[in-house]
Amino acid sequence: MRLSADLLAFQGRIGHQFRQPALLARAVTHSSISSPTRPDNQRLEFLGDRVLGLVMSEALLQADGAATEGQLAPRFNALVRKETCAEVARQIGLGEVLKLGRSEMLSGGRRKEALLGDALEAVIAAVYLDAGFEAAKALVLRLWGQRITAVEVDARDPKTSLQEWAQARGMKPPTYTELGRTGPDHAPQFTVEVQLDHGEAERASAGTKRAAEQAAARALLSRMETSND
Repeated sequence: MRLSADLLAFQGRIGHQFRQPALLARAVTHSSISSPTRPDNQRLEFLGDRVLGLVMSEALLQADGAATEGQLAPRFNALVRKETCAEVARQIGLGEVLKLGRSEMLSGGRRKEALLGDALEAVIAAVYLDAGFEAAKALVLRLWGQRITAVEVDARDPKTSLQEWAQARGMKPPTYTELGRTGPDHAPQFTVEVQLDHGEAERASAGTKRAAEQAAARALLSRMETSND
């Protein structure tokens, strides 16, 4: 098959020319527009997730030969989580070439974090099936770039860090309350408040509820640690 002009340009952005173009076409096809003759990218996403995990595991081991498993695990999670995958997807303009059904297009599917992250994993799998593990590895390392070496030494989820901080002081786990949601369906803004059982609290807003919770937890933990210095 021949690739469309937008997919030919996308090949150039990711630095891989497909010998089997149908793999790339499938990787960017969402289930909302799939058919028996036009399979979606869900199976590729499943495979790509595993390929990404192996590449990142190896890269982190090579980047820090002295790190313990307890130090590597949160760094790994920070690099492969859906938010990071979506960030990389936006960097290469993946949303622009996604093949979506009308309902997904109208609801802003090209900007949805989960959809972008899944599609990126599908592209990784497509490269793996097209040219093998080394080609997929090179793609991941190229796209993630400095994120791998710049990942925080302590990359734990801020919600986990705040909970551990509270429990170490005999407190109950923090509580999270969604205070509101604004904006259109395709670009919502969630406002969340996190509170410790002695009343200290912080609020934050973000494009997903999870991101808002993380931002609020990070802000509260920073303030509590600073006040206890």
